[in-house]
Amino acid sequence: MLTVKILGSGCANCKKLEAIAREAAAQGNLAAEFVKVTDMKEIMAYDVLTTPALVINEKVVSSGRLPPTADVLKWMTAAASPSSAA
Repeated sequence: MLTVKILGSGCANCKKLEAIAREAAAQGNLAAEFVKVTDMKEIMAYDVLTTPALVINEKVVSSGRLPPTADVLKWMTAAASPSSAA
């Protein structure tokens, strides 16, 4: 199962990013746990300068923008494949 974290204060863009991520998981038929991270100390631990940010399996894949659903699906698929442990 993927762990997908949305880093941000809970603003409108953070909610949109979560919706995009959930849609991507649904499109790819991927099992994912969604976690909202709103604590600034936790967000800073990811070395992210701008929010919203998207973290898949502890890897920051996007920050400061709303990526297209297709991109998020690609990142999730790559993270879900066994060969992604490189």
